[in-house]
Amino acid sequence: MLQNKTLFLVEVAVFSALALLLDLVSGFIFSRIWPQGGSVSIAMVPVFLMAFRWGWKGGALTGLLLGLLQIISGQAWIGHPVQGCIDYFLAFAVVGAAGIFAKQIQESFQSGDKAKGIRLSVIGILIGSFLRFLCHFVSGIVFFGSSAPEGQPVALFSIIYNGTYMLPSFILSALVISVLYSSASKVLMRKAATF
Repeated sequence: MLQNKTLFLVEVAVFSALALLLDLVSGFIFSRIWPQGGSVSIAMVPVFLMAFRWGWKGGALTGLLLGLLQIISGQAWIGHPVQGCIDYFLAFAVVGAAGIFAKQIQESFQSGDKAKGIRLSVIGILIGSFLRFLCHFVSGIVFFGSSAPEGQPVALFSIIYNGTYMLPSFILSALVISVLYSSASKVLMRKAATF
């Protein structure tokens, strides 16, 4: 039991750091496109991997730590404390919701049904990405509405702004996870933890 918790905490730390590194690379490349934050990134991939290894708790904690690391490293764009909490802590923590399918995904790969495992993982990635998008969408309406072009509804502005990086990020994450699980599912899987 203690060994499982230690492994869990170590993996959360390592996968969060990996997610930050992936985010730093994409932020460097795309920072001029989305001036108020956001980038096409595979930074969610380590969060999804933790969600599929440890369930939603592992994914949520990894995402939460990623948001904290973004703030500490100066990568965060914060205009208001509540906006910072929504766009960094909440938005990345809800990505872990993909872990609701962790047990079914693990069982699918263990039984040799890779197609079902990949299908379930893509559904989980869609749910986690959509929940993150909703956080950014709400934040965009409440805190960045003044950035909308004159005459454009604020909600439409927020959908377009956040959708232009979230949709590609979802697609890239789904592709990367599908390739990883297709080729190395035994390495990425673990026994389901019950703590």
